Amino acid sequence: MYNKATTHSEMIKTEAVRLGFMACGISRAEFLEEEAPRLENWLKNNHHGEMSYMENHFDKRLDPRLLVEDAKSVVSLTLNYFTDEKQLDSTAPKISKYAYGEDYHNVIKEKLKELMAFIKDEIGEVAGRCFVDSAPVMDKAWAQKSGLGWRGKNSNLISKEAGSFFFLAELIIDLELEYDSPFKADHCGSCTRCIDACPTDAIIAPYVVDGSKCISYLTIELKNEIPTAFKNKMENWMFGCDICQDVCPWNRFAIPHQEPAFKPIDELLQFSKHDLIEMTDEVFKKVFNISAVKRTKFNGLKRNIDFLR
Repeated sequence: MYNKATTHSEMIKTEAVRLGFMACGISRAEFLEEEAPRLENWLKNNHHGEMSYMENHFDKRLDPRLLVEDAKSVVSLTLNYFTDEKQLDSTAPKISKYAYGEDYHNVIKEKLKELMAFIKDEIGEVAGRCFVDSAPVMDKAWAQKSGLGWRGKNSNLISKEAGSFFFLAELIIDLELEYDSPFKADHCGSCTRCIDACPTDAIIAPYVVDGSKCISYLTIELKNEIPTAFKNKMENWMFGCDICQDVCPWNRFAIPHQEPAFKPIDELLQFSKHDLIEMTDEVFKKVFNISAVKRTKFNGLKRNIDFLR
């Protein structure tokens, strides 16, 4: 018997892979009951640091139907960004792998728009919104709910097939689809490598990250001076941090991405330590023009580099 929801779901998943997404899972748009107390505690303990925007839209974070009128489905997608390329000067301040190429927000937004256009062309009048890390959507919760992986002790989503070096994105739409089963298992076992490796002790308990201690937060989100308590603890990271992912055993399954837009910017990998210390605003604008690194602005990156010295 023809099942519209099943057929539509299969069409969307096939097109998502054609567009370059690594995996696609679908869940019913509903209130995230289990997440509510977790989010409340996390905010109450000030684990969001100066990210005051995390306090906004509490209800919308937990219920996609408040973001998209008559929402029925959350389509969760992953996009691989793993690369085995490295900065040439091993003593130079480091940049997280995810920022080696073009800004992922722009790359993924384009793919989501194409997927949305495909849905409208092939299925009919479907309304919805695209989300990439820029609105109150709990992407890891939705990805787990749609069967794409589990949340590790470092709070990242982990896939048995691919590790954790991937971006998450969503389409929230008013179309009824066939829903995947949530990922229930936890494959971290007794491993504590991410907790043990974090130089700033940001993973304060298994599955709980104090964002205000995380190197990614300190180098990107924090607008004021980096507290002196973190001096000599940053392990030479000037933008983001990959430590808890680099040590994760599941990332032995990570394979290099095939996304041309994420190809590393040549100058970025070639920077020597001296180049970065002496970098001018003009060089910053030229090299990081299309990179996510521009989020820190020139003064922010200089602050980070100076802090590492």
